Amino acid sequence: MPSLLKFWRRYRQTRGLQHELLAFGLCLAFGLIVMPLLIWAIGSAKLGPYAGGGLGALWGDYLLALLKGSLAYWLVALGPYAGLWLLRGVRYRLSR
Repeated sequence: MPSLLKFWRRYRQTRGLQHELLAFGLCLAFGLIVMPLLIWAIGSAKLGPYAGGGLGALWGDYLLALLKGSLAYWLVALGPYAGLWLLRGVRYRLSR
């Protein structure tokens, strides 16, 4: 936990390109790790077990589709970064 707090403090102190690259990296990690987990958990609860196996099989299929360049999978991976920009836009709009 202290390393996460340390990362957050460093992120808040940076500006410009370094700040944006840290935000992109964090969002991409979230999109590559957490999003498939959420998709698997919600899909398993609502639709039943994943046809290809368990969570590991879904993750493998997800990464393979990313490597093949599937647009839908890249939208899932980059979705958190787009969401960050959406939140920034809403915050900017509300501040004016």
